[in-house]
Amino acid sequence: MSAITQSEALVSRGPFSESKWAIEPVTLRPLKADEVTVQIIASGICHTDLHCGNTAEEENVPGVFYPRVLGHEGSGYVVATGENVTKLKPGDAVLLSFSYCGDCYVCKTGPKSHCTNFFEINFVGEPAFSENIGGRFFGQSSFAKHTIVSDKSVVNVTGLDLSKDDLKLLAPLGCGFQTGSGTIINVAKAGPDDCVTIVGMGGVGLAAVMAAKNQKCKVIIGIDRIEARLQLAQSLGATHVINTTGLTMDEVSAKIKLAADGIGSTISIDTSAHPPLLAAQIAASRYMAKIIQVGTGMPKAAIEIPLQEYMVSGKQYFGAVQGHSKPEEYIPKMIQWWKDGTFPVEKLVKFFDAADFANAVKLMGSGDVVKPIIVWDN
Repeated sequence: MSAITQSEALVSRGPFSESKWAIEPVTLRPLKADEVTVQIIASGICHTDLHCGNTAEEENVPGVFYPRVLGHEGSGYVVATGENVTKLKPGDAVLLSFSYCGDCYVCKTGPKSHCTNFFEINFVGEPAFSENIGGRFFGQSSFAKHTIVSDKSVVNVTGLDLSKDDLKLLAPLGCGFQTGSGTIINVAKAGPDDCVTIVGMGGVGLAAVMAAKNQKCKVIIGIDRIEARLQLAQSLGATHVINTTGLTMDEVSAKIKLAADGIGSTISIDTSAHPPLLAAQIAASRYMAKIIQVGTGMPKAAIEIPLQEYMVSGKQYFGAVQGHSKPEEYIPKMIQWWKDGTFPVEKLVKFFDAADFANAVKLMGSGDVVKPIIVWDN
């Protein structure tokens, strides 16, 4: 049994825009052998939470159902452990990330973020709270004061000398910041010779900007339609910015090429999942370029790939999840970068009491806040 059974959580009973999110009392079910109970200190809010929590169930979008507890950028302390959990003990400080099966051929040979069961494990989850409320979203459902977590989602950071305030600040490392920086470092393997385009200056995109600066990329182009975010991108390392407001996609492509040696990007990272903007990035990429999809698009979102052009140019368009990161190794690296001052995540976040979740979501949607973090009064 989990040591704590009665708690409270932010329960989504329908789309956020229909005011169907609310903090409710919940009962945690008994722990399974490979699970832990975590007292959540803080959780970042990610656009994927809204992808799954602001879509009507009748639209039949895979991974969308209610009621459930979302949240997948959690931090906190272990309260109890299942009988097979050996890497954690009550009191351990933890950051939470995605889960995986560990048994498929990808988990055994490649990045676990591309586990062949990733969707079912992370987006579907299973009931974990009272009244058949869905939990274990990304293995964690961190929009809760206490939650049941897959042990595969837990990164033990007890030995890294982090205070409670540090855990609040670093909560988003387990998804957005890991995805952005990891795509630059692990997936693209960017370096000083690269001209990098990054579309979308949210948490993922700005983490990619910081990582590209640290990798000494010679050109770093930030693209968005919110001027304040573009200014922030410049302060974090972007050498060029493009505000898409009022521009045609042909004009966007032309501006990218002009900034990237006059011939186009070597690496383009798309967080927008907006097909016209993606097509503009592809058009603005040079021969042998990598165009990497990290934004979550709707099921029917698509682009056309001209076969002859791709054969001749050698361009690569592919997807990447969580920056191909191994969280237990990569999250401590990000923490060290933060301590060293080269990964200033504090410039991207704003804290909100959990009860003020609606304001946090609205300010993220308007672009006024890059990465809202909801904090539980523990």
